[in-house]
Amino acid sequence: MSEKDFYRETFESLVPSVPAQNESFKEQIAEVLYDFLQLQHLYDSAIEVVKTYLTIIDNEFSVKFQRNPIHNIESRLKSPQSIIGKLQKKGLPITTESARMNLLDMAGIRVTCYYISDIYRIVDMLTSRDDFTIIKQKDYIKNPKPSGYRSYHIIVSVPVYLSTHKTYAPVEIQVRTIAMDFWASLEHQLKYKPSAAITAEISEELRQCAERIAETDIQMQNIFNKISDLD
Repeated sequence: MSEKDFYRETFESLVPSVPAQNESFKEQIAEVLYDFLQLQHLYDSAIEVVKTYLTIIDNEFSVKFQRNPIHNIESRLKSPQSIIGKLQKKGLPITTESARMNLLDMAGIRVTCYYISDIYRIVDMLTSRDDFTIIKQKDYIKNPKPSGYRSYHIIVSVPVYLSTHKTYAPVEIQVRTIAMDFWASLEHQLKYKPSAAITAEISEELRQCAERIAETDIQMQNIFNKISDLD
């Protein structure tokens, strides 16, 4: 049994009430499900390519410099339901081709570093790879958002070697310090509480917190630089 037949039979078992004369409809649905599952596998593989490279960098630093620049790596992959919902919201065709052409945030990685200098070192290494193509990058550390949000965002197209061919997929990477991540995580939780009513006053308080945390980040960077100079 082919994979496509498997998904067609799975759909039939889930929706047995569809009349037999709607065989072409069943085939269409199975085809769409299969295509989106393939797309998910491609983007999941692209995430693994980037995560593997970041892990290699981190381990190399541990050997060379006796320290790790990366504190944590997290990843997320949009579900087919989420992808389809976003395409519908944008008024775009519900196809994998449409998703690949119009959505750049289906695969995401968040890299948490210890110091600000680690962020720029990681970004430099990602952008210097000749097999990674830079699609977009934004420095929200030097140019914070009005809310106070800080992070370095970069979208790279990475090669994925499948069993029959090589293809490319974009991965959105956010690189930030532990302090930046602390603020962003709490700010996100506060702003997206169902009962939250974020006033201008609260927004200003959050921005001021971001400024104080940024000052602490700079101070910790300076302390690290001083200690490094003693070696």
